[in-house]
Amino acid sequence: MQQAVLMLVLATMVYTVSLDLRIADFRYVATHPLAVGVGLVSQFVLLPGATLLATLVLDLPPATEAAMMLVAACPGGALSNVITHLGRGNLALSLSISAVSNVLALVLTPLNFTLMIGANPQTAAWARSISVDPRDLVVSLLLLLALPMTAALLTTHKAPAFAARIRKPLGHFAAFALAAFIILAVAAQWKLFVIELTRTLPVVVMQNALGLGLGYVASVLAKLSVVDRRAVVVESGMQNSGLALGIIAAQFSSDLAMVAVAGLWGIWHIVSGGTLALLWRSLDKKRPQHA
Repeated sequence: MQQAVLMLVLATMVYTVSLDLRIADFRYVATHPLAVGVGLVSQFVLLPGATLLATLVLDLPPATEAAMMLVAACPGGALSNVITHLGRGNLALSLSISAVSNVLALVLTPLNFTLMIGANPQTAAWARSISVDPRDLVVSLLLLLALPMTAALLTTHKAPAFAARIRKPLGHFAAFALAAFIILAVAAQWKLFVIELTRTLPVVVMQNALGLGLGYVASVLAKLSVVDRRAVVVESGMQNSGLALGIIAAQFSSDLAMVAVAGLWGIWHIVSGGTLALLWRSLDKKRPQHA
């Protein structure tokens, strides 16, 4: 019952966020393929690859490493668009990367997760012991991502006034419900969570820094403009940890070590993203004209 409620809440969040998607977000790809491509490669290739290497080097419990892989395999979250806007990055680019990545995630998230799990001997043995089936992951993505996103696009197209009316109240409800779920889950196992916190938070900070750093390096090498670089950096370092939480609930019985990673990601990337946005705005005051 608890898992079903969480999945419903997360599906509602995806539906609400997807009400902001427009066909133009997808058309933008045709006119700016390099910038969008750099963002997608950073998100679906560089971060998963770096995460796999990190898990091979670090001596962490298999469930923690698996959660790191799952978060790295997820597409960017909707919060990335807000942070990009606050940081005066290219919002159109951010929206386009988010839109395309959420579609590609239906294939690339289970593919990347399966490849990473299998490439690490520890997580491969762990996955066999609990009978992880990639097909179940696809089903979860269809329920948590594809269906609500499709429903939102149809709502926006067929009933734009209704979509505009329900966007805010639905968003507030879903955010409150998700926060309440995480708080209740942590409170129920508080002592164990504190133990997880001390070893998981540094890992989350490190992995988030990897995502942001790789996005920056890739965008600089591609010679993107400053505003495009900001969008790519944010999209690369702000993963959809809510989606990861839903998959963990559906497929891994809300394993505490995995919930700790995804839950802390959801908190930390707000801190890191918000800090970046403030830094960029401060730089803009000193340098009003940027490339």
